[in-house]
Amino acid sequence: MACRISELVIDCVDPERLAAFWGEVLGYVECGREDDGSIHIGPPGTGFGGPLPTLVLSPSGDPRPAGLRLHIDVSATDRGQDAELERLLALGARPADVGQTGAESWHVLADPEGNEFCLLHARIQPV
Repeated sequence: MACRISELVIDCVDPERLAAFWGEVLGYVECGREDDGSIHIGPPGTGFGGPLPTLVLSPSGDPRPAGLRLHIDVSATDRGQDAELERLLALGARPADVGQTGAESWHVLADPEGNEFCLLHARIQPV
């Protein structure tokens, strides 16, 4: 038997803002809240334990570390990469420079709190 990822936890200054951003990016909805201010978002109708991992936006006053040890890759499901890039930028993402050459097939972006993530070229089927 193997493990699978059930949750990804993102420490952040403003859980409300990031829950709204990532909810729109992924088509996720709020699944719950914790007393510490954490907000759980996940696929509509499934939430924790479903086929896709939930995200937990956890409040933290600590500054972001110098380098991320984990980042999220996303792939469009219903449009091409260029159209999805436009949508993500309109939601508040911004281009991020992590030393890419410009020849990559993906785009490096940052969410509203500066957490880098990549928009991959490949379109995948929705779950």
